[in-house]
Amino acid sequence: MSLSSSVDSHAPEVAILRVSGLRCAGCVRSLENQLKEQPGVDAAAVNLVTGTAVVTYSPAETTPSAIVESLNQGRFQATLAEANALLELPTASEETSLPRLAIALVLLVLSSVGHGIDLLPGHWPMLEAMIWHWGLATIALVLPGWEILREGMIGLFQRRPNMNTLVALGALGAYLISTVAWLWPALGWACFFDEPVMILGFILLGRSLEQRVRQQAQRDLRSLLALQPQQALWQPSLTASDRWPIPVSRIQVGDWLWVDAGEPFPADGTIVTGETLVDESMLTGESLPVAKGVGASVLAGSRNVGAAVTLRVERCGRASFLGQILDLVVQAQNRKAPVQQMADVVAGYFGYGVLALAAATALFWSAIAPHFFPEMTNSTPLLPLKLALSVLVIACPCALGLATPIALLVGTSHAAAKGLIIRGGDVLERSQQLDTIVFDKTGTLTTGELAVAEINLYGHYFSEEVLYLLASLECESHHPLAVAIQKAWAATGQTTELATVTEVETALGLGISGWIEGHYYQAGRLSWLRDQGVDCPSLEVETHVALACDRQLIAVVTFRDRLRPEAVSTVQALQAQGYAIHVLTGDTAKAAQQLLEPLGLPTTHLHTDLQPQQKLALIEGWQAQGKTVAMVGDGMNDAPALTAAQVGISLGTGTEVAIEAADIILTRNHLEDVLAVLSLSRATFRKIQQNLLWAVAYNIVGLPLAAGVGLPLWGLSLTPGIAAACMAVSSIAVVLNSLSLSRAN
Repeated sequence: MSLSSSVDSHAPEVAILRVSGLRCAGCVRSLENQLKEQPGVDAAAVNLVTGTAVVTYSPAETTPSAIVESLNQGRFQATLAEANALLELPTASEETSLPRLAIALVLLVLSSVGHGIDLLPGHWPMLEAMIWHWGLATIALVLPGWEILREGMIGLFQRRPNMNTLVALGALGAYLISTVAWLWPALGWACFFDEPVMILGFILLGRSLEQRVRQQAQRDLRSLLALQPQQALWQPSLTASDRWPIPVSRIQVGDWLWVDAGEPFPADGTIVTGETLVDESMLTGESLPVAKGVGASVLAGSRNVGAAVTLRVERCGRASFLGQILDLVVQAQNRKAPVQQMADVVAGYFGYGVLALAAATALFWSAIAPHFFPEMTNSTPLLPLKLALSVLVIACPCALGLATPIALLVGTSHAAAKGLIIRGGDVLERSQQLDTIVFDKTGTLTTGELAVAEINLYGHYFSEEVLYLLASLECESHHPLAVAIQKAWAATGQTTELATVTEVETALGLGISGWIEGHYYQAGRLSWLRDQGVDCPSLEVETHVALACDRQLIAVVTFRDRLRPEAVSTVQALQAQGYAIHVLTGDTAKAAQQLLEPLGLPTTHLHTDLQPQQKLALIEGWQAQGKTVAMVGDGMNDAPALTAAQVGISLGTGTEVAIEAADIILTRNHLEDVLAVLSLSRATFRKIQQNLLWAVAYNIVGLPLAAGVGLPLWGLSLTPGIAAACMAVSSIAVVLNSLSLSRAN
């Protein structure tokens, strides 16, 4: 199975970058703008949580290496995810080293101890205490806080203020004001050297805890990554007995790999020697090991639980089944919901707003408040500056920027571990509005494993000849009817090679035609053959393929199918949840109604004798009536309907075109996963809404408190250090709320 179709060499391509230096949503917006300004870049989406950028570019105008090189000349540093290596696990963009954190916490403790110097036995003049606090604050700025100060000032000078800019201004402001107060005591100002220490200590502690929780949120993605080994045993040739361990990233298509019993397969490939049992449960949901021998295909990440085999590599790295799943998950986490688009715009300008509010706070408490609250301002001359610093530090664009990506990270990673690929936050948002779910029949509600039921002859041909001709015409097709024909031909035991077909023409969803040994053959639906000028009798047949030679009908082959075991329970559960269910099929009404009767749907919801454009017209018709439609399908002829529906859902065994058109992919091919993915989508979007509500509410409440609104009312104000602690807690709260998503599902 392939999760992506081949594309034209001139079509846009996607590159995934690892980016360091992302601190808040302002950084996200700044980086996206930088990427979009580069020649040849069509679109860019940056994820704050995973530290990744998904860039859509024109290969005729630029290359991933050129994009990375241009980006690295600025504030951000990027590396390219190698095309022949399975995606490394995305990590939190903010890396707080343990030494920095340890120093900051030690300084925080020493600063607290310093307040008790005057209580110790002996002589401790204030000068000595101030030297102690000044020294701690200086060390805090120079050692653990240096990166924050440097990046914050760079952002300010580049007119792109970020979270580090606000923290840096708060810490530096407290330090400089305290230094002035210490050196010129006649001013009567109080020193608060402990504030820079507290600000940096709480910020680094909060970021460290946040990073740990983010990594915990990635555990489902880690479980997928752990399916692939770090090394593989490479053979120079099929018959060679020598084998060498090589990194998985060096595997190439066509290599021979030796896979011992108990080891996972490092790439997609074909078994060329040996027989074994393969455990595919983590990828396909199949609980029992599958027996596989020479010629059988295996997937990267599945485990060899039988005997040692030799594998010829067909796909590796990001092109493998597992690599494509991880690729899709990373891209999904970078696709934003419309609600996040607005949040990112707001967060992008957040730094400017906070700087303005801090300035307004200082101006109010220094110029206006003394006329209304003289007892407050006269007793505390530094009050305007301290409140302005608190505003700078408490502001939290981080929580706003994390609200969607952290929930999306948990939701999509958890879904991927269950075999459910959700392409992005925009899909989640549309999923909340669904009221109509439309199923394709063949291969979706049914097993799709059709078998030839009967061959009706209308000429001098024998059944074996009909199967031979049909198998020749359909030898390149993976349509369920074509597969059934090929199986029926193989079952005859004939060793004759299939005929060469020339001038092949395919009518999507209708039939195929071509020349074989000087005769013109057409195979397809009876109605299509009639339109092509073939004289066909009026027959009431079920699923069928009619065959004509030189425009003369020679046979009609009928097929039988069966409903998936879970089809009835899935449809009934969706109906119980209030969804309107429709079924689309190209079969006749008689055949469809007989097969679908156990579903209990009204006949008006069974739409038969449909061609692809008619399926599309029905979807568009329901949408014109105000319906919000999800389409579930798996075939090439479902692609237009999958694309047109608000949410397209494809089974994992579907065609590449169907999978490419879908918004949600059920890789394990279980129909009940439709219920699971809709439930998880709803839960994930609820978390996004809760996170955004918390982030907005926190800033609405926190900023006024930091600005001193509570002083005249309740005598309540926040010091810069306490404000820093509140800021750290706000980000952690968003992450913890998102993490509860995986525990609840």
